[in-house]
Amino acid sequence: MQALAHDLASVVTSPTVVPVPVPITVAAGDGIGPEIMAQVLRILNAAGASVVPEFIEVGEQVYRAGYTAGIHPAAWASLHHTRVLLKGPITTPQGGGYKSLNVTLRKSLGLYANVRPCRSLYPAVTSLHPQLDVVIIRENEEDLYAGIEHQQTPDVVQCLKLVTRTGCERIVRYAFEYARRHGRRKVTCMTKDNIMKLTDGLFHRVFDEIGREYPELTQEHQIIDIGTARLATKPERYDVVVTLNLYGDIISDVVAELTGSVGLAGSANIGRDCAMFEAIHGSAPDIAGQGIANPSGLLQAAVLMLQHLSQHEAATKIQNAWLRTLEDGLHPADIYRAGHSVEKVSTAGFADAVIARLGLEPTQLPALAVPASQASAEAPALAEPRPRPKQELVGTDIFLCWEGGTPDELGALLTELATPSALQLKIITNRGVKVYPEGQPETFCTDHWRCRFVAQGPLPEGSTGYRTVFFPDVLTLQQHLTTAGLQIIKTENLYVFDDQRGFSLGQGE
Repeated sequence: MQALAHDLASVVTSPTVVPVPVPITVAAGDGIGPEIMAQVLRILNAAGASVVPEFIEVGEQVYRAGYTAGIHPAAWASLHHTRVLLKGPITTPQGGGYKSLNVTLRKSLGLYANVRPCRSLYPAVTSLHPQLDVVIIRENEEDLYAGIEHQQTPDVVQCLKLVTRTGCERIVRYAFEYARRHGRRKVTCMTKDNIMKLTDGLFHRVFDEIGREYPELTQEHQIIDIGTARLATKPERYDVVVTLNLYGDIISDVVAELTGSVGLAGSANIGRDCAMFEAIHGSAPDIAGQGIANPSGLLQAAVLMLQHLSQHEAATKIQNAWLRTLEDGLHPADIYRAGHSVEKVSTAGFADAVIARLGLEPTQLPALAVPASQASAEAPALAEPRPRPKQELVGTDIFLCWEGGTPDELGALLTELATPSALQLKIITNRGVKVYPEGQPETFCTDHWRCRFVAQGPLPEGSTGYRTVFFPDVLTLQQHLTTAGLQIIKTENLYVFDDQRGFSLGQGE
């Protein structure tokens, strides 16, 4: 790695004279990462970008050296110093419980907003959608990417989907601010809240709430499946799309591919204190060392980085030279098309072509202009703290691993065991579907049962539908079930917040 750092440093040892050099952290990454990083740094230097790289070790070799996070502990000092990371693609070794370094960096540094601009480069690059110009803004820290998974029974594994109001407010406000500051006209929210009414439903509600502060922007909500289909067939109807983590990861690759190749797209990961810039593609170990990788994605990330650093002149010079290179038909292998491209160029050859065109502008594609005053990709102000709602315990879901018989047999057993307690069995579900009472005989059941218990007795006058439960009663019930030999694998307490139910009903409840 020291030799690599020396090689990369050699391309920036004689920078153009600039007023205030800005330190940045650079991680070359794995696979094609070192090749494309070297060429991107060479372009930055030639364009007069005022950056001074500090090189850190991350990725596959760090994983295999025993650092399961994929980053050497000493590397954090550079990140805390520069607060800006330009990162090549990373290979996460298979097996061994290794966690994604990308997710670790995003969450550890508070990089809650992933911004992926995707624009058609037609006619320079073949595309089915010449009018495509979409920015995907993806929540970057929550959702299923929390990576909290458990095997609960021999037949069932679980992944927790965590969504916070704070997280929703930050990313939604960021999307609206981005649209306003960049002259965009429309913001589309995509969720699956017809199914996940609490998690995705919260995201949708926050979008509607915050959207009222931006009346000049057209706003819409779409279910993610039809939204993805329309992005693939009619991307010109979209402008800025904001969505949750997993959905955003998928649709940003879909839209990037529509521009001609995922190898053309870069992304910004923005937080309140730090920012990370990277290509959206992977490390492509199958072509590493062959000199054929396209550095465009990482170069686009570097342009976003320069804009973030308010180095707009260098960003504009690089972007226009890159566009002119594509227009002139000098294309790396992934976008080369015989009869359309003029020449297939290597990784270094493409960088040479961009450098040779610094100072030129494209003739067909829209040129990027140096803004008189363009806000960088900073995080918007935090929302005012919200008053905390009244939270009341009204029941518990007890999950069992059980293979003892039918749903009716389990229901009868649990009803008997709960009789001495203050709680009563209301419903049993299997994989979310009601199987007791009055379940359907066709429903397939596995060994994973959710058993919902609520308070016994009549409801108090004016009640919203649930009686308050005391936690010792929940513990007493668990003791009864455990004493009877039942295997409790998980519990979830049921709450209402300001008399609003904070849990979903069972399918068929």
